[in-house]
Amino acid sequence: MLDFYKNKKIFLTGHTGFKGTWLCRILLHAGAEVTGYALDPPTEPSLFVQTGTEKDIHSLIGDIRDRDEFVKAMQNAKPEIVFHLAAQPIVRFSYREPVITYETNVIGTVNVLEAVRSTSSVKSFVNITTDKVYENKEWHWGYRENENLCGFDPYSNSKSCSELVTYSYRNSFFIDKDAPAISTARSGNVIGGGDYSEDRIIPDCIRAVSAGKEIVVRNPHSTRPYQHVLECLSGYLLLAEKQYNDKVFAGAYNFGPDDESCVTTGELTELFCAIWGPQAAWKVQGDGGPHEANFLKLDCSKVKSVLGWKPLWDIKTAVEKTVEFAKIKTNDEKLKCIDRQILEYFSTL
Repeated sequence: MLDFYKNKKIFLTGHTGFKGTWLCRILLHAGAEVTGYALDPPTEPSLFVQTGTEKDIHSLIGDIRDRDEFVKAMQNAKPEIVFHLAAQPIVRFSYREPVITYETNVIGTVNVLEAVRSTSSVKSFVNITTDKVYENKEWHWGYRENENLCGFDPYSNSKSCSELVTYSYRNSFFIDKDAPAISTARSGNVIGGGDYSEDRIIPDCIRAVSAGKEIVVRNPHSTRPYQHVLECLSGYLLLAEKQYNDKVFAGAYNFGPDDESCVTTGELTELFCAIWGPQAAWKVQGDGGPHEANFLKLDCSKVKSVLGWKPLWDIKTAVEKTVEFAKIKTNDEKLKCIDRQILEYFSTL
């Protein structure tokens, strides 16, 4: 897969974030020419800073809500492939700041699509959304790509809107034979080294044990499709390549783990503690926070049959790789760990 990206010009929004940094590292291994556009790194510490990725790509700091500046940046970069990852991604933050969430996730998507429209070099565009775009009916089977889009909270709903915006633009402005191929990618809950976000279970676990505290779990019985970050990123890369070569592959796709990796938050925390060591322990403590879905799973039959993608690392492997990174102290060794895991993963494809 990575041979395809050699010398390709790639434009990536959200490159300073957790998933964005991992995707930059993969593309650098592939020999791609990467331009990133994003706000300053959203966390402290930051994987983007720890890995020194800024020096290896063309990094632009800006806000996707500023359409004029963003369009100009993409036109100057002249990319062939665009990945849109920039977003306000935290559910609980979206309850506190719904306007910022909708502006970033909806109007931001409009601005990215406007930039794609006005940049003739683009042949393939993938908008990365989330597994939470679906109307959650709390049923015990996976959602398919043709299910209703109606996220409950402001974050999930704004991503549903981002999907609908992309659908409308594809049908309204990208129907000509020579127009770029347009797709959306919906991935499960992602874990991996270098995620320092608030209100995410694995980063919360790492912060707690590193401080010598008990891990606090709000909703131990909530089931989620957990997967390592390399799983979904390999899917995005495969989708962008397939539709670059043939627009018949464009559409909406789920990228999630196999059923055995869809575990409860309590099961994931217990697995984390077993892998971390005897100093890790957890307790249940609700905080009266806002609504969160209880059961969520993706049906990935389409991507397996149409693109030939499938997950490679089960949930135990994903947690082991995350803990491996978390126990490393120096930035130089953290970079080596990230790059080593990338090479290990892609060597098995």
